[in-house]
Amino acid sequence: MLDVRDTTLDLLMSRVSTGALKAPAPDAQALQQIVAAGLRAPEHGKLRPWRFIAISGDAKARFVDLVIAAMQARDPDVAQSELDRTRGKLSAPPMILALGVHITPAHKIPEIEQIQTVGAAAMNMLNAAHALGYAGKWITGPNAYDPAVSTALGLPPPHRLAGFLYLGTPDGPLPEVKRPAVADYLTEWAG
Repeated sequence: MLDVRDTTLDLLMSRVSTGALKAPAPDAQALQQIVAAGLRAPEHGKLRPWRFIAISGDAKARFVDLVIAAMQARDPDVAQSELDRTRGKLSAPPMILALGVHITPAHKIPEIEQIQTVGAAAMNMLNAAHALGYAGKWITGPNAYDPAVSTALGLPPPHRLAGFLYLGTPDGPLPEVKRPAVADYLTEWAG
């Protein structure tokens, strides 16, 4: 008899981030399952700050143009090579899932906890994508924190982005990743 606990742990232990993605992206049913897994993340105060924006197909090209314009607005002297590099990186994944945080200001639940629940959802979604045979990678950086990009995606201040998930089908075997030793990161407090 198959022990589901062992299977689940094996699945969690085998997930790796990869940007080596190809089509197909998760279809509508898979995306619903992935996001549903995200909505199972721990959430304090029933604020439900999750907002996810799927970007694929023709909309992805418009999103890339938006990001390039935001980069040029932040730095009018940005090198063309940097713009081209960004255009290539954003164009490559079959789907981009923006990780929005709908902030409830001046609430008893601190802003950091509202952000953390979206981070927990992102991890659940990466695990769900892996369980469904897809792969992904969580990306942040200046474009994820740019208010113009966030606003264009429907998240005007005080709301924000926590990053982007690149999602698709693994393009080849998942990379081998040397994992750190647990003992290097875990101590026991004795009082």
